[in-house]
Amino acid sequence: MTLPQGRRSSTFTRLLRHGFTDPSAAERLLDAPELTAVRSDPLLLDALSATADPDLALFGLVRLVEAQEDEAGRRELLDTLVTAKPLRDRLLGVMGASEALADHLARHPRDWRALATYESADLHPGVADFERGLADATDPVSLRVAYRRCLLAIAARDVCGTTDVAEVASELADLATATLRAALAMARAAAPGDAAQCRLAVIAMGKCGGHELNYVSDVDVIFVAEPTEGGASAAGADEGKALRAATRLASHMMRICSETNVEGTIWPVDANLRPEGRNGPLVRTLSSHLAYYQRWAKTWEFQALLKARPVAGDLALGEEYVATLAPLVWHAAERENFVADVQKMRRRVVENIPAGEVERELKLGPGGLRDVEFAVQMLQLVHGRSDASIRSGSTLAALDALGAGGYVGRVDAAQLDDAYRFLRSLEHRIQLYKLRRTHLVPEDDADLRRIGRSLGMRTEPITELHRAWKRHTSVVRRLHEKLFYRPLLDAVAQLAPGEARLSTEAARERLVALGYADPSGALRHLEALASGVSRKAAIQRTLLPVLLGWFADSADPDAGLLNFRQVSDALGKTPWYLRLLRDEGAAAENLARVLSAGRLAPDLLLRAPEAVALLGDERGLVPRGRAHLEQEILAAVRRADGAEQAVTAARGVRRRELFRTAAGDIIGSYGTEDSPAEADPGALVDRVGDAISDLTAATIAGTLRAVVRDGWGDTLPTRFAVIGMGRFGGHELAYGSDADVLFVHEPREGADEQEAAKAAAKVVSEMRRLLQLPSADPPLVVDADLRPEGRSGPLVRTLGSYEAYYRRWSLVWESQALLRAEPVAGDEELGRAFIDLISPLRYPAEGLGEDAVREIRRLKARMEAERMPRGADPTLHTKLGRGGLSDVEWTVQLLQLRHGWAEPGLRTTRTREALAAACAAGLIPAQDAATLDEAWVLATRVRNAVMLVRGRAGDTFPSGGRELAAVGRYLGYDAGHVGDMLDDYRRITRRARAVVEERFYGA
Repeated sequence: MTLPQGRRSSTFTRLLRHGFTDPSAAERLLDAPELTAVRSDPLLLDALSATADPDLALFGLVRLVEAQEDEAGRRELLDTLVTAKPLRDRLLGVMGASEALADHLARHPRDWRALATYESADLHPGVADFERGLADATDPVSLRVAYRRCLLAIAARDVCGTTDVAEVASELADLATATLRAALAMARAAAPGDAAQCRLAVIAMGKCGGHELNYVSDVDVIFVAEPTEGGASAAGADEGKALRAATRLASHMMRICSETNVEGTIWPVDANLRPEGRNGPLVRTLSSHLAYYQRWAKTWEFQALLKARPVAGDLALGEEYVATLAPLVWHAAERENFVADVQKMRRRVVENIPAGEVERELKLGPGGLRDVEFAVQMLQLVHGRSDASIRSGSTLAALDALGAGGYVGRVDAAQLDDAYRFLRSLEHRIQLYKLRRTHLVPEDDADLRRIGRSLGMRTEPITELHRAWKRHTSVVRRLHEKLFYRPLLDAVAQLAPGEARLSTEAARERLVALGYADPSGALRHLEALASGVSRKAAIQRTLLPVLLGWFADSADPDAGLLNFRQVSDALGKTPWYLRLLRDEGAAAENLARVLSAGRLAPDLLLRAPEAVALLGDERGLVPRGRAHLEQEILAAVRRADGAEQAVTAARGVRRRELFRTAAGDIIGSYGTEDSPAEADPGALVDRVGDAISDLTAATIAGTLRAVVRDGWGDTLPTRFAVIGMGRFGGHELAYGSDADVLFVHEPREGADEQEAAKAAAKVVSEMRRLLQLPSADPPLVVDADLRPEGRSGPLVRTLGSYEAYYRRWSLVWESQALLRAEPVAGDEELGRAFIDLISPLRYPAEGLGEDAVREIRRLKARMEAERMPRGADPTLHTKLGRGGLSDVEWTVQLLQLRHGWAEPGLRTTRTREALAAACAAGLIPAQDAATLDEAWVLATRVRNAVMLVRGRAGDTFPSGGRELAAVGRYLGYDAGHVGDMLDDYRRITRRARAVVEERFYGA
């Protein structure tokens, strides 16, 4: 039926004032003959005005009156409307809120009498009442009609405010229970032979199990069955017969509820929460369920069992099922990575929401219903094993119990309760309109107006609804993660008399669940940080709930909290420190990530805690370029009194910049709430390599200036240059790398050659000494072992001496080493002259001869055989192992030696740049180049990770579980996936080794 169009009348304004949006249509409906007896009654307009949508309510009323079978039926309905206010409010209220239920009343015009049931506001129907309401149903069609009749009564009481949202959800779950029982009875009646063979129990899960069902929702169930006593034996083929019979009954029951007929559908029955999901059998025996949960179940499956409740079939078997699995549920928090698994599942849910729906998603979106439910369930799993009072399947009941027990702050619990009730009420009103399953807040103003009015917002319903919705989601967003951590502070704080607190044992339980290995130590740190009444302690109590969550997201929460305490102790009296963490959104999270990622960055920070200021600066974690670094270091050298003081200042700058680089690397690898992880691992590797190489060059330049000034004033009797070699020359230094160099000098005109040589040697000796002096700053080891004659040769030579040596004695490996040579400090002209000298050696005309190629291959094979550390796993050694750094670099360097004379792009000291040039020149297939590049980047990242995590260099994965997990987190692997990390490393490097065999060895 289409809403009639009416003309404007004298009552137009009055109808508009009563909330009608189309007064002309309303006037025409009121003029309909069916309403002659009541149109002049002012109570009718007042009652319509009180509904969510007066136009919809009036239209529904006209349809209902028209649908009555005879005049007597119409008179009874209209007389009741005039004389019985409770029924009038319910009937008009439900028709003004639900088009679907108004349609039901038009199809079944006698069902309005169901609203006369439970006249007293103090009476709330239960399962038995709904079973009586469904008792006359004999087939799926009549069951649907009876279900809607019962639903009509629930909805009417809901929209009139007779029941609150928790009671409505509970009544909907009870109605679902009665419906499942009726459907199972029909299935059993249709197959009495199957019914005789088995005991079948239906276990409600999800919202139905938790007594918090929506108007339109899947009803989640699990089936458990056993052979009947005295019938089939509980073993062998007879058990199989019983399970097959139970499966047929369960399937039939599901079809009765789920299939659509002329009356629509009731709701889908979803059994996908069962063991193995859709791939598992629909029905299992109790022993089969137990075996699965003991051996295979994931954390989320125990979380789902929190709401398990027997509702239909053999209730004794259902109770046995719940009692049998309960001990497993309440020990789920002891599982490794429990909290990480729950949080990861929550993040995955949010990530799967279509981008255009995230802000309208009431259930799954940020600040939505699922945030409250996940937080409550996580707390239940942690503390429910020792406190049965918090084991309720209902979210609101559990939240209340958690607040009463001190597991959640009372204010937080009250705010979440209020927000959850509002969001559930909003969800109910959205679904009630058309009885469709949806969790999206509508965009149409008419829908929003109806929903707002149904929630009591009458002045500006759309504006008020949006304001309330955003306010409540904001509360949930702010509290849902802090909920887990804030009570930990209350456990060590002074609370007001009568205020519940988390017990020490409960606090330890929670910390263990979060991954803390030393919960007692963690509590001591919290007490030291947050106790007292000072402004500092108050700010810490605000910060710590969030910081604890970030620490828990790392591989070593204990280290993160300890490091935070040490930094706070060092900077606690500095006015800007806590203000920075409180007011700069990224600073606190950046600090938490850095402090809990390993030893190197915290060690660097604790030696100069003021560097924490870098974490709050938008550009603070971007490495500074060589020119800026050299300018700052040289300025510090000029201000210093002597060489030792000058180099100390230079090393201090180096320490700070190492921290900047390490912090930026960690945050780029981990990502933050506001900034995702760097998508290109190669970019991270290049950034770190450039940053550390530039910093090392600037430090050496400053040290050279300090030594020269201290011993010779402004002018050294010889020109002096430092040539970077190896990873230093290649701009590929890692955190733990030595600086490989060559030293070259050239006496100035008129200077004595012996005096010049002595001066150069003294400069080298003093530079190396000062850069390695014991201090709070990390040493810089300057290694000159790649010089002619190695350790047996002089540390520094003239340009002529280098030329004579390379002309007479140079070996092919030295030509290979010189591929990485690049001037890094000292006399620029002398550095360029050295590069001109060695160019014919590293890029020989016409390339290497076959003898030289064979010699390089022989050297590589010998190195693989002799230099691999005893006991090391060659598949996991990043430098010398299969497909590791050495394999890739030697392959690239052989290409440079053979083709660098002809291909300018190959004349670079950088491995990745040379590999890309070789690919562009057609010297190596693109797929092979990509395979080598991927392996080189991964091996480099592993080495960087090992140094960041352990605080000392290493070429293999750590053996300790926590350190290995921390390396995994740096590389992007979630908790519990270190096995995947090692498998991926072996797979990637194995492929690279195959390329090396072909491209380097010619196999």
